Amino acid sequence: MLKSYQIIEEKKSPRISTQEQRELAGFFAEHGQLLLPMTELIEQSKLAVDELIAVTGRAAIEAVLELSAEGMAGPRHPGKAGGEIRRHGSQAGTVRLSNRKLRVQRPRLRRKGAGRGAEEAIPAYEAMQDDARLSERMLEILMKGVSTRQYRGVIGEMAETVGVSKSAVSREFQEAGARELARLCERRFDEAVILVIYLDGQRFGPHHVISAVGVDAQGGKHVLGLYAGATESEAVVKGLLEDLVARGVKADRKRLFVIDGSKALRAAIDAVYGEQNPVQRCRCHKLKNVLGHLPKELHDQVRSVMKAAWRLEGREGMAKLEKQAQWLETEYPSAAASLREGLAETFTVNRLGLPPSLRRCLSTTNLIESSHSGVRLRTRRVCRWRDQGMVLNWAAAAWSATEANFRRIQGYRDLWVLEAVLKEEEVAERRKVG
Repeated sequence: MLKSYQIIEEKKSPRISTQEQRELAGFFAEHGQLLLPMTELIEQSKLAVDELIAVTGRAAIEAVLELSAEGMAGPRHPGKAGGEIRRHGSQAGTVRLSNRKLRVQRPRLRRKGAGRGAEEAIPAYEAMQDDARLSERMLEILMKGVSTRQYRGVIGEMAETVGVSKSAVSREFQEAGARELARLCERRFDEAVILVIYLDGQRFGPHHVISAVGVDAQGGKHVLGLYAGATESEAVVKGLLEDLVARGVKADRKRLFVIDGSKALRAAIDAVYGEQNPVQRCRCHKLKNVLGHLPKELHDQVRSVMKAAWRLEGREGMAKLEKQAQWLETEYPSAAASLREGLAETFTVNRLGLPPSLRRCLSTTNLIESSHSGVRLRTRRVCRWRDQGMVLNWAAAAWSATEANFRRIQGYRDLWVLEAVLKEEEVAERRKVG
């Protein structure tokens, strides 16, 4: 079965002959004052080559190279060459654009008396050899779901460019992904006031990655860290949390943690941040677990009861659900046990007295799971996950692209209530200890 791929088409440029192209380059070089500002900007790496080629085309690129060479060796003149740096003809070369390589004719320069084969670099050409833009563009396109096997269709007319193989694309992507992973893992949060931490895991083939997303006092979301391993492993989760502490998310203040029903997550939070931190269990996971033990004809009834109870204040809501568990216990003991397990932690946002505007966002792990959807969208073309290193590189790149679209959480204007409540609990706890 054929797979559909996202192909980014490039409009074809009008064809001109090689002679016409050279004449156009000669015109630009002859009227070099028009391009001198561009030449200086490119040599200083302040102007992207793509921006220039969009206006003047390949001929302008060759003219810029000629002007850069002229700045070192002087203008062309008939007769015997003079000066320390001399022209030595030209040869084929390539410049890197954001999404392809372009063939050009570049001048050659040599220094007098430097020996055979000793050439002088042309500043503009050296600047154009920087491949960071190319690899980043590959990363951006791949994150939009383009297969490496279809990359030739992405980069336009290969007859006019240098071919890029699948392995080269994958290599460029791995390098870019490794940079994103390092950037994510080295970011510090000493100045950020992180009030909420969401923890959840995601599968990539046979591999697992645990991710942490934080919410600051202004409602901004941050990817705090990634760790290879499953949420069922307390040691793995503990390693992630200890890394967060080392990068500025200290354990010297209270935070709200939002998790699913994993016991390993809860144990790791207690071990690293302390048992007094409030933990909110995801209500969506709880509801799904309870309904999984019941026949379909009871789903609507039990769902309505649980959702109604969660709208009440903590003690009253828990009492309502305890009665529901008692009713289920006779015929469906497993459903009753699932409902009672960790029940108090599904009411944490109620106990803290948070306004309804915050309860909706902070009572489930939907925030981090919707981010997982963005990560999955950007990695769905990968069919074979070789090892954890590959998984982490892809995950880091996908998370970075997803983070660029983050918005503030719903009810962010009321986060001051959560911050005040957490501080109040800190003060009360210190008084008890004192």
